[in-house]
Amino acid sequence: MSEPTPAQQMIGDFAPKLVELTDDVLFGDVWARPELSPRDRSLVTCAALVTNGSIEQLRGHLGIARRNGLTETELKEMIIHLAFYAGWPRAMSAITLAKQLFTSDQPQ
Repeated sequence: MSEPTPAQQMIGDFAPKLVELTDDVLFGDVWARPELSPRDRSLVTCAALVTNGSIEQLRGHLGIARRNGLTETELKEMIIHLAFYAGWPRAMSAITLAKQLFTSDQPQ
């Protein structure tokens, strides 16, 4: 038996259909399409999450973005750039989250 996916862990017993769509369609199909690299998909996804203020989902996607090859500097620059297009409060919320995540990743 494989380890439960993040969606299964969060809502598997509450909304199994949404888990199925998340795991099979979104991550199993859309994210696997070769027309964009995983790195590019992560940049687009993080930008969309910042733009619409989805900070809760941004938390996980910043980690995915790092694993897909985006640097901390590139992700911070994306947030700074979006401050002028998505709004200052959304950028400030996103950069605050990024700071928490990135500084917790640093060796002490």
